[in-house]
Amino acid sequence: MTEQQHFERAMRHGLELAANGPVTGGNPQVGCVLLAPDGSIVAEGWHRGAGTPHAEVDALSKVADARGLTAVVTLEPCNHTGRTGPCSEALIAAGVSRVVFAVSDPGRASGGGAERLRQAGVEVIAGVLADEAEAFLEKWLTATRRGTPWVTVKWASTLDGRAAAADGSSQWITGTASRQRVHEQRAESDAIVVGTGTVLADDPTLTARGDAGELLAHQPLPVVIGERGIPATAKLRDRPFVEAATRDLGAVLRDLYSRDVRRVYVEGGPTLASAFIAADLVDEYAVYLAPKLLGGPRLAITDLGVASIDDARELVLVSVESLGDDILITARPKE
Repeated sequence: MTEQQHFERAMRHGLELAANGPVTGGNPQVGCVLLAPDGSIVAEGWHRGAGTPHAEVDALSKVADARGLTAVVTLEPCNHTGRTGPCSEALIAAGVSRVVFAVSDPGRASGGGAERLRQAGVEVIAGVLADEAEAFLEKWLTATRRGTPWVTVKWASTLDGRAAAADGSSQWITGTASRQRVHEQRAESDAIVVGTGTVLADDPTLTARGDAGELLAHQPLPVVIGERGIPATAKLRDRPFVEAATRDLGAVLRDLYSRDVRRVYVEGGPTLASAFIAADLVDEYAVYLAPKLLGGPRLAITDLGVASIDDARELVLVSVESLGDDILITARPKE
């Protein structure tokens, strides 16, 4: 096996390790593998969430002497002090001779680790399995590069595009399998965003729950957008939430990013969902379709400012999945 093949094998294993970490929060999922000069794996580590050792430090903690080893990391080692120290300095202090990574850290504060390592005389090789690492970290990388969270807009509708019946009733358009998948998607998000209309109409808890009704380990931050006040008796008031009166959705997203929110799940009604779409702020759509017909005026999406078929917002299908009698369509804006 060539040296490059050793690096690629270790990088793929590093991505597998990284997947053990939480998908939510301000920190990325990162894995690290330490290689001996002959390419054999000496130690490995991964990041378990904010405030815990980073992947490199986790791996280094498992060897008595790292001098002469190669560290293979899925993301460029960080170069800043946050809740933990810089990984670049930890690698230098440990005496590793070479660092191989897949993707550069785009963070304004955390980037620059590769240059710091080179300054200290450590050999640095970048871009190993970069495409695979980019795909794995896509949502975190996108959010970090632009300074706003990855936005998923979700709605549930009948096949004729209705989100509710003419009398306003909407529970339940979709079946239990779809509703459980929604809870799973909530748990994979840092924040769940609704409008004040949804809060006033449904009094939701906006929690992520299991199929037995139990709270899942991670709970998204509830965010309510709108100018109408939230009643003192609202269920949302049982836990911390963010209330944003502004209709400047970009400003809301920038504020959420400053709170370490990297994944936003928009689950408000048609007005809010349409506002995100019209403002070109959507990265992904999660559309749950039930095999029902309702007719009537209560559409899942309202006016998007599209006057002609030539102006239609084109999407690319990512996946189509059966959930009981329903279908989940995942799509993204066409570039």
